[in-house]
Amino acid sequence: MSSKKAPQQMRVNIELPKDLEAIYSNFALITHSPSEIVIDFAKLLPNVPRAKVYARILMTPMNAKLLHRALGENLGKFEDKFGEIKTPEHKFEEEKPIGFRK
Repeated sequence: MSSKKAPQQMRVNIELPKDLEAIYSNFALITHSPSEIVIDFAKLLPNVPRAKVYARILMTPMNAKLLHRALGENLGKFEDKFGEIKTPEHKFEEEKPIGFRK
């Protein structure tokens, strides 16, 4: 009979720099190669035909899949607590303007 030891969890100390700024993004561009996933986070403003990228994240496909899983789990917890997050059912290009108007 072989006894397998459970892998020990490693503790990671995460350092947040004092001058770290939170970046707001309402638009993401996702591209990939066989070995990397690239996510560019940008701000898209109404009636402005271009968006500025404020952050670029590169990761392996495996880490992107783990991020996908973690986001799904956290969004599920968020919806359990605050209710369903509504998203438009139609394509982005066909989306009608929303928000404040004159």
